[in-house]
Amino acid sequence: MKKILIFSLITVFTVSILLIGTSCKAEEAVEEVEEAEEAEEAVTEEEEVVTEEEEKEPVKFTWWHIQTVAEQALVWLDLADEFMAENPHVNIDITGYENENFKAKLTTVMQGGEPPDIFQSWGGGTMIEYAKAGLLRDITSFLEEDNWASETFTTGLSAFKYQDKYFGVPRDMGIVGFWYNKDLFSQAGVDIPTTWEGFLETCQTLKDAGITPIAIGEGDKWPGAFYWEYLATRIGGEEGFNAAYSRAGSFADKPFVEAGEALADLVALNPFQSGFLSAVWEADASVTFANGDAAMILQGQWGAGQFESVNADIMDKLGWFPFPEVEGGAGGPYDAIGGGNGFIIGKDAPDEAVEFLKYISSVDSQIAQVGLGMAMPVVKGAEVALEKETDKLIAEGLSKAEYYQLYYDQFFAAAVGSVINDNIQGIFAGTMTPEQVAQAIEDAVAQEMD
Repeated sequence: MKKILIFSLITVFTVSILLIGTSCKAEEAVEEVEEAEEAEEAVTEEEEVVTEEEEKEPVKFTWWHIQTVAEQALVWLDLADEFMAENPHVNIDITGYENENFKAKLTTVMQGGEPPDIFQSWGGGTMIEYAKAGLLRDITSFLEEDNWASETFTTGLSAFKYQDKYFGVPRDMGIVGFWYNKDLFSQAGVDIPTTWEGFLETCQTLKDAGITPIAIGEGDKWPGAFYWEYLATRIGGEEGFNAAYSRAGSFADKPFVEAGEALADLVALNPFQSGFLSAVWEADASVTFANGDAAMILQGQWGAGQFESVNADIMDKLGWFPFPEVEGGAGGPYDAIGGGNGFIIGKDAPDEAVEFLKYISSVDSQIAQVGLGMAMPVVKGAEVALEKETDKLIAEGLSKAEYYQLYYDQFFAAAVGSVINDNIQGIFAGTMTPEQVAQAIEDAVAQEMD
């Protein structure tokens, strides 16, 4: 009986092992089949993608940029190569032009009604003229897809907008603000002014200490226009500008006249270096400031690089603050006057050109540009590439701006921009009243727009 029981147990055990082994082999076989099926599906999907790509019609588009420095141009070339590798049916014809040569070439093709598919733009007036002439493609719907606009850009989009339509995107935007010499401020015992009245007092205190308060290159005219434009922005705010521009109001309205009056108050203090009316920004004003012969200069984000090229020692003393607030004004304390670079889309550009514009607007692309000094970041997350403290100050100012106004001489057509700069210089020279300046600007805008 015991032998039978033992034999039965051995038999059951053996059968169990055989069953387990069979089960394991079965499971392995099933897994192998499943893996084979998955591999086959993957190959099929890949073949389908390749087939779909082969079925796409070849697309070629042109791209004009102004990066002529080798390492900067290489950023664009690498991105184009990556995009074409991912989209074999696309061929991008890339041309890099020197700035003035670009403008000349662009004028020629625009007059012929044949714009490049993607090309450099500063936005504003010239872009608007192209849009009015039907030379640009509206990309608003693309910006709304997948929240491209809201999830990508921090600032600058408004410079590429006309009548609620977008024709391009920014890649580099900065702002104008006051660069100042910390040592000279300390020597005179003054702090950063936050209001216009406080700014005037700071200028007087610096003068009393034997320090020239402000360097300016008014021979170029546009540096002085920054003062009037900022004062108009602080006094009238975005609403004031939009009213005048929409023709519901006028550039001769109160905010613009008061901007001239506030500027005249500054000029009356005689706070500028000797010969400021004939001095130019690069050769004169920047040198005066960089060498420590003036305490402040109102200039764009490019200022720090220029100062450093003149006198590297200035960098240890260099500070920055936003244009002071005008008490009682409608504008915010961080509303900004500025500008920069971007790309717009030609009227006949294919969808792939817009998709490529989206591709080069990535955070990785921006980080590469910022790292090479090609751009101030306008894409969320790219600010991590900023290393210089001066650049970080500019980026912080940009991030606080609720209203961003493109320089007037870029926002308007060139003919109007010249009138603005020419007439504002009249306040610095004491040859025109604030009312006369505002009316001259209004007349130029009315003639252009009516």
